[in-house]
Amino acid sequence: MVDAFQNTHTFDANEQVIPNKKSKKMEQILEVALLLFSKKGFFATTMPDIAKAMKMSVGNFYNYFSSKEFLAKELLRYSSNILGAQIRKVNESDCSTREKVKRIVHLYFKIIDQKPQHINYFLRVYLTNKEIFKDGCEGMICVSSFVTEMMIFFEEGVRKGDLRNQDFFVAFGLFMGYLGGFAFLKSEDVLEKNILEYVDDIAQNIYFALCVHED
Repeated sequence: MVDAFQNTHTFDANEQVIPNKKSKKMEQILEVALLLFSKKGFFATTMPDIAKAMKMSVGNFYNYFSSKEFLAKELLRYSSNILGAQIRKVNESDCSTREKVKRIVHLYFKIIDQKPQHINYFLRVYLTNKEIFKDGCEGMICVSSFVTEMMIFFEEGVRKGDLRNQDFFVAFGLFMGYLGGFAFLKSEDVLEKNILEYVDDIAQNIYFALCVHED
């Protein structure tokens, strides 16, 4: 069962990731663009579509983002920064590795439940249109905020003797495989329960798959 953390913690996609006034407008554009891209796909969404949704002129819109490709890369960084900032809070919390696994799973499922565009964009745009991101977002450059915090989580778990010392990408792939699978199931509307009701079981499976087992 999800403890008091679930009852008090809410995912804040509007947490101040970009500080100044112009950047606040950019953040609003990014949120609208995420919704459109995640619903219609990259190629079916135009810059005028986004400008119209923002009630901006197309000319003014281009003052913020010079091209659709540039906007696509900024969206990837934006979502990564938001997710990374939330996981950083988990990393800095004074709780067990097992509880941190649960909090990360809950956080991710909360995003899927409340702001699915942040996950759907990655699945529908980034993974299926890699050619758009080849210049400037190679490898994990544009998602480094998120990946770095996950790396810190794994390193700390190993240091405490809770998690097995293994290749980062093996551990990361296992963790994200569970989460990505449930993101897909939620998007297909096949889950029998609210996604947050799966937090305990998924967190337990992930922890036992990663933890040090006594012989």
